[in-house]
Amino acid sequence: MDYILSLLDQLTYPVIWFLMLLESTVIPVPSELVVAPAAYNAADGQMNVLMVILMATIGADCGATINYLAGYFLGRPIIYKFANSKWGKLCLLNQEKVEKAERYFDSHGVAATITGRLIPGIRHLISIPAGLAKMHFGKFLLYTTLGAGVWNCILATLGWWLYSFVPREELNEKVEQYSHYIVLGIVALVALAIIWLVAKSVFGHKRDKKC
Repeated sequence: MDYILSLLDQLTYPVIWFLMLLESTVIPVPSELVVAPAAYNAADGQMNVLMVILMATIGADCGATINYLAGYFLGRPIIYKFANSKWGKLCLLNQEKVEKAERYFDSHGVAATITGRLIPGIRHLISIPAGLAKMHFGKFLLYTTLGAGVWNCILATLGWWLYSFVPREELNEKVEQYSHYIVLGIVALVALAIIWLVAKSVFGHKRDKKC
């Protein structure tokens, strides 16, 4: 963990890629403290914000693919065994968290690989049930890229915006504060979208019956 913390203080494009790869597996690297500070540096002229988003998204795709392949080829018993092992606990992982990601995937279908990338506690694990369900890899990669890309754009926008009024020594604290509000807003939007889709399906079904 000390090694990861030292990397967070030395953000370069390869480091961004590597940390976001880890974040999308089972290693607890907070994407908020990678992409937003990198975008902050970009606003300061040290980096290019588009390259920050690109490298972060490619890293997320690579990490998500590792989880997808693990689910696809290893299967549920081995995934659960790892989650309950000492190594799983070191990664802040347990069977309950994996099952939570599975329930989310089962409830929302393949689109969960997009929306799940925006929800804490689900984001880095949603690729495992996609692999367990043998989801088509091309579709999985497309949806993962869209979800990760949207999240990285949000974080990059946050970091760029914070540059205008937050001193560097207060950056991480402010990123955590504002990203919490952003996550709450995203969860609310996802919930509203689900309610709208369910209502549309129900009322559409009733209309068809009347016809």
